[in-house]
Amino acid sequence: TKIDRWFMEKFKNIIDYYKILNSHSSGSITLDILRKAKQIGFSDKQIAAAIKSTEVAVRKLREEYKITPFVKQIDTVAAEWPASTNYLYLTYNGIAHDIDFPGDFTMVLGSGVYRIGSSVEFDWCAVGCLRELRNQGKKTIMVNYNPETVSTDYDMSDRLYFEEISFEVVMDIYNVEHPNGIILS
Repeated sequence: TKIDRWFMEKFKNIIDYYKILNSHSSGSITLDILRKAKQIGFSDKQIAAAIKSTEVAVRKLREEYKITPFVKQIDTVAAEWPASTNYLYLTYNGIAHDIDFPGDFTMVLGSGVYRIGSSVEFDWCAVGCLRELRNQGKKTIMVNYNPETVSTDYDMSDRLYFEEISFEVVMDIYNVEHPNGIILS
């Protein structure tokens, strides 16, 4: 395949852990198993499929176990000096958040990747929304994962989460940020 063995080993680790998850039911999954699955990168939906449960049930169990993601800043300067960007992401491989959560933000959800029938015009709706919120003196959170969009420019929002638009991720950001509201673009 000419794929480096390092990557192949990472793929094998994911497959092996999926088999471990698959050998459990929703009633037998432990704190350690669930935490490691999240640290490896499994979504609640993927875990639910493996243990024959639902995404909401896995989320509830994760919340009971207090397994929640940490918010980290994307280091745009390769650790040469402290990063001070508004680019953020969620991870289960952390011990503390990189930022504080003072509240009083409005969250805007982007359209994600471009698809046939859903592209630039939907991102422009998000951009227009962000600009109007800024004109009203409101602080904004943008959630989107398409780096080719205007809504993910560094100066469009006060906080920018490069994350997929899914129930799990949006709720995780909502629960940590406690925004005044959410706007769907």
